[in-house]
Formats: sequence, C-alpha cells, structure tokens
Amino acid sequence: MQEIRKTFHQELDELRDDLIRLAGMVTEALAAGTDALLASDLQAAERPINGDDEIDELALEVEERCFRLLALQNPLASDLRQVIAAIRMASEIERSGDLVTNTMKAARRLYGTPLDPRLRGLIERMSDHVHRLFRLAIDAYADRNEGLAAALDDMDDDVDELHADYIRTIFEVYEGGNAPLQVAVQLALVGRYYERIGDHAVNIGERVRYMVTGWLPEHTGAARLAAKRAAHIDDVEELEE
Repeated sequence: MQEIRKTFHQELDELRDDLIRLAGMVTEALAAGTDALLASDLQAAERPINGDDEIDELALEVEERCFRLLALQNPLASDLRQVIAAIRMASEIERSGDLVTNTMKAARRLYGTPLDPRLRGLIERMSDHVHRLFRLAIDAYADRNEGLAAALDDMDDDVDELHADYIRTIFEVYEGGNAPLQVAVQLALVGRYYERIGDHAVNIGERVRYMVTGWLPEHTGAARLAAKRAAHIDDVEELEE
C-alpha cells in the first residue's frame, strides 16, 4: 500500500510539472505574440497560432491523466483537491492560449494599420501586467502559496484599469470616423483578449486556494445567501409574534 501511494504522489508531481510546462508555453506565446502585434510581423504572428495545437495536446494529456488518477487511485482529501484543481486549471490555461491565438488573428487583420503611440504603449503595458499576473498564478500553484493566490484578484484591478484606459483611447483616436470601423473593433477585441487572460490567471489563483484550503469563491456567495435566508426567517418570525 505504501508503494502504491508513493507511485501516486510521483504521478501528482508529474502532473504538476506538466501544468507548469503548459503555463510556460502560454506565457511564452503571450510575450512573443505581443511583440508580433506591435511589430506588425505576420510571420511572427503565425508562430503562436501554429503552437496552439501543442498547447491543446498537452492540456488534453493533463486532463486525461487526472481522470485516470481519479478512476484508478481513488484519492482522498487534499490529494483529491489537487487532482480536481488540476483539471480546472488545465482548462483555464488552455483557454488563455486560445486568447493569445485570437490576438494573433486580430494582428493579421490589423496588418498595415499604423498604431497610435498611445495605443501601442497601453497594449505593451497590458501585456506586461497580464504576463506577470499569469506567471504569479503559476508560481502560487508551484509553491502552494495560498496568500499569493488570494492576492491575484486585487492585482488584476490594474489590468482592468489599463483596459478601461485603452478603450477610452480607442474612442479618442478614432473619434469622427478617422479610421474604418473594423480597425477600431479589432483593436477593442485585442484589449478584451488581454483582459480575459488576466481573468483566467485570477481563476487559476482561486483553484490554488481550493487545492490548499478547500475554499472556493462560491462558498462566499453561498454563505451570503444563507445569511440572507436566515435574516428573512427571523423577520417573518418577528412578524408572526
């Protein structure tokens, strides 16, 4: 039995390593994709698009490994949470890779369109913030750092603020129809893709907190609803007295 558990924990370590590798592929694609977008380099933009198949393949391998562990090892307590968290995290990371691909497709549509310096600066800052947020989310996972994982939500506020500034700047730059509507739409989508990658990083942090402590954001909502129901019952009982 002890040997079986040893093998099981070796498989968990391999699972963790694969998730970290998967996240590394996405962060590399994100950085390279931003460079391609700002340089208007079509050839460079193709590389993250082509590389997305490898991200999808590894994400599927991680999920399949998780399902095998659940079926064959019957993990309990913290081990079970680790496997369940890995399933959800693989999905969050894979979707982030899809968003990088979407950004590169937008870059192709924007090819030949000069970018206003203000927009270029905001794109670069959003990319830097999101890249850091995503990397910290994976660091929290690798180190089982619940405190860092919990801090990601507040850190994402910076990304949201940059995204809001970016959208306002698009309106300012293209006010009065200074460019085709399609250009403004594609630029707005680019900002949305970066903002969504930040959200996925926060979601990864929530899964880390679940893995370490058993906490989920849904628990807060459930507790709030239970308190409201209890207060309502108290009010009804007071009226009946």
